[in-house]
Amino acid sequence: MAEVRPTSPLEVQEAVRLHPRLRPKGAGTKPALSAPREGEVVLDLSGLRGLLQYEPEEFVFTAYAGTPVKEVEEALRAHGQYLPFHPPLAGRGATLGGTVAAGLSGPMRERFGGLRDFLLGVRFVDGEGRLVRGGGQVVKNAAGFPFHRLMVGSLGAFGIMVELSFKVFPYPRATRTLRVALGNLAGALAALERLRGLPLDLLALDLIPPATLEIRLGGFPESLEGRLKRLRELLGREGEALLEDEAHWEGVRDLSFLEGSPIWVKVPSTPARIPALEGLPLGPRRYLSGGELLYAGVDPEGLRALRGAGLPHLVLKGAEEALFPPPPPAFFGKVKAALDPRGRLPLG
Repeated sequence: MAEVRPTSPLEVQEAVRLHPRLRPKGAGTKPALSAPREGEVVLDLSGLRGLLQYEPEEFVFTAYAGTPVKEVEEALRAHGQYLPFHPPLAGRGATLGGTVAAGLSGPMRERFGGLRDFLLGVRFVDGEGRLVRGGGQVVKNAAGFPFHRLMVGSLGAFGIMVELSFKVFPYPRATRTLRVALGNLAGALAALERLRGLPLDLLALDLIPPATLEIRLGGFPESLEGRLKRLRELLGREGEALLEDEAHWEGVRDLSFLEGSPIWVKVPSTPARIPALEGLPLGPRRYLSGGELLYAGVDPEGLRALRGAGLPHLVLKGAEEALFPPPPPAFFGKVKAALDPRGRLPLG
């Protein structure tokens, strides 16, 4: 397998100009996206790493795209800050660039939003080897075409990201988790919809089939017990409170519940779509963010069922055809032609 490992944006530009087809790779935590197809050269970006700028008082940072998420989070935690979209697979080595390219958000996106809400700017090398900037490095900078928005979930089709800028938030002073079993799926969905409609400031609101909710709260320690009590009253259930919940949620964001499944998929969802999804032959799974996002483990039969039902999804591990359905040509084709006219970069 041919592979190049640049350590600077200039070397990325040179690699793009030199090779007719490239497949960007970070830490390889999503192998269905980074495994090369026939004729592709792997562009290993793991050497392009490190914080370039971090201003805790401004709640922003800029880093190379190959920087591990965990490395960034350690720097943020030293100043009591974090990435609220809770990047998945951080404990497995996921990088900033790979997270953005795959468009992944984790369980704590419920309160403040997903990855797209925290990405301020990006520098990337397009298919012609040009260095392009989109967005900015500060919260109030909105000049120019928002190329950084295009990079979220692009799978490297429009450019090779080399630098990324994010805004961050203060980490909650304390967190607690309530786990509640609702008896059946209908009861769990009714409770889910009720909680979604209330101003409860939940960090996470997950459904574990068939009928268990996990609800994470964050804030001042002295307020958490009262808020847990209110949740129990709203649900009409006692539930189980997880006193030490940090390790639990780290396992969730690293998708540990999918271990043993041959294929890992991310599926856009809604609470209304969950009953139909539950009728498919899926393996271990979890609905995040109030039912808006499903991570599931499937076998080949389950993958065929998803595609047969026409449900869009992204394969993270275990299958070569990662994106279903293909991106709509009306928009995708025009942007692709402008940024990568020679087709050097992957289509998905």
